[in-house]
Amino acid sequence: MKKIIYILWVVIAICACGTTKKQPVEEQPVVAILFNADSAYTFCAAQCDFGPRVMNSEAHEKCGTWIQQKFQQYGYLVEIQNANLKGYNGTILKSWNIIAKQPTTNSQQPTAKIFICAHWDSRPWADNDPDSANWRKPVMAANDGASGVAVMLELARLIQQNDSLNIAVDFICFDAEDWGTPQWDETGDGADSWALGAQYWAKEYSQQPTANGQQPYQYAILLDMVGGQGAKFYQESFSLQKAGSIVEKAWRAANAAGYGSFFPMKEGVWVTDDHVPVNDVANIPCIDIINHYPDCKQSSFGSTWHTIQDDMQHIDKNTLQAVGQTLVQLIYNE
Repeated sequence: MKKIIYILWVVIAICACGTTKKQPVEEQPVVAILFNADSAYTFCAAQCDFGPRVMNSEAHEKCGTWIQQKFQQYGYLVEIQNANLKGYNGTILKSWNIIAKQPTTNSQQPTAKIFICAHWDSRPWADNDPDSANWRKPVMAANDGASGVAVMLELARLIQQNDSLNIAVDFICFDAEDWGTPQWDETGDGADSWALGAQYWAKEYSQQPTANGQQPYQYAILLDMVGGQGAKFYQESFSLQKAGSIVEKAWRAANAAGYGSFFPMKEGVWVTDDHVPVNDVANIPCIDIINHYPDCKQSSFGSTWHTIQDDMQHIDKNTLQAVGQTLVQLIYNE
């Protein structure tokens, strides 16, 4: 993913904040179910053990099969959405979105349905590495890829063990997110070269949103880079614009769960990510929980972003715990 900043919208947001009074909100009960960061860390490492999950590679194929089997192990019904997508340079990418659906019966229809998502492919080029000799090397993507999937797998495991939800929670692993134009390419950088799998899914969903009588999604949450050391999750600007009430819901959950320090009540930046087509094409309110390092000179996404240093040595269980427990707090209070 890449960052886009629109100054006009920032000015509008500041003005709006200055004229709007916030209403007091009721405290929510703390959920007793505990997210297991050790388990999530293991899921993250297991993906990295396959190597960089670069599109069209053997590691990509093997890891995709593993992810599918893990969701099935936790009782989810898995659909594979295959597509041949064209990369920025014309390369045909054999993409597969992994869609894990929580099974329900006619007698147990949930009051609402949401999905949590993350991308599972790896960046083919470490084009933000401080050493130019690494710019064409693949990224291990422990944080920028594996961490989001790891949190989702642990949530799926918890849901199987604690089946007391009032809502249905599906999971989607988007493919071909990180094939965006590399910085060293001189052809230019188009926003459409990113989030290809999410673009494809959103288009298909928009054409048949309630196929086979399925309940439509009320909202969605994207997880991107949710395991980095020292991470903070500011409120991403597209999320505030498109799904502000969901942002408020999630950040309130973080505070109730005791992880408010990880989720500052401050606006971050505009990010081109999988949530954009989910919002704009599928018309599902979707927020992006994504790390933001405002004081990092190398990148506001952190020093390991799109470098060969995005490995398991830079994954922090405390960050995984903060994000995971926030989501447990949110979904079990719906």
